[in-house]
Amino acid sequence: MPPPILQARGLGKQFRGFRAVDGVDLDIAPDSVHALVGPNGAGKSTLFNLLTGFLRPTTGRITLDGADVTGLPPERVARLGVARSFQITTLFPQVTAREHVELALQARTGLGWRFWRSERQLGRFRDRALALLDDVGLAGAAEVPAAALAYGRKRALELAVALALDPRVLLLDEPTAGMGAEDIDRTIALIRRVRPGRTVVLVEHNMSVVKNLADRVTVLQRGTVLVEGGYAEVRADPRVITAYLGESHADR
Repeated sequence: MPPPILQARGLGKQFRGFRAVDGVDLDIAPDSVHALVGPNGAGKSTLFNLLTGFLRPTTGRITLDGADVTGLPPERVARLGVARSFQITTLFPQVTAREHVELALQARTGLGWRFWRSERQLGRFRDRALALLDDVGLAGAAEVPAAALAYGRKRALELAVALALDPRVLLLDEPTAGMGAEDIDRTIALIRRVRPGRTVVLVEHNMSVVKNLADRVTVLQRGTVLVEGGYAEVRADPRVITAYLGESHADR
């Protein structure tokens, strides 16, 4: 087995005495899709924010491709090849889909997110931006402001923005939340299409999505790792059934 591209050891986060994440060990294999699942309040989002630098751990260590990134701010983690989406869309309402992706491409050059850059300067990123929009099914919406996009298409645009950063590790926070069946199927197909050559970590409540995408599943409960394994193995584990459905279902 190759060494993990993203690893946590003894990772913990405490908020005023409450342990949201408590001693988590996690190994994310390169070129895999790894799902983080669990009932509400299990610590999934907190763990996600720790891995991406949006929260600083109380205890433990995080390494990216063997390098210690514990406590680094999110912009430095991103420069090392980690990109993320958010559970709630974080787009600029009046900025077009194409401009969103151009700005993300510009950010990789060292110019940063400089909104005052001229249209001519941003224009050098146009072809690549349009190609990325095509990859996520938004070729026909390049000049549409983000506010005018349907919810599922906003999530696709967020993915295009993340891909513009050319990440080695792509973290997706509930990528299908709030979607109808058609958008969910489209998102599954999209993640499959963009995953070659990169690692995907996703927090997801929809177990059908997990079944279709994940190579490995980590189940969290009360801030700790309850079970880890393949989807079929995890789904059949009595501890997981109890965590999701209650004690009475575990014996059925």
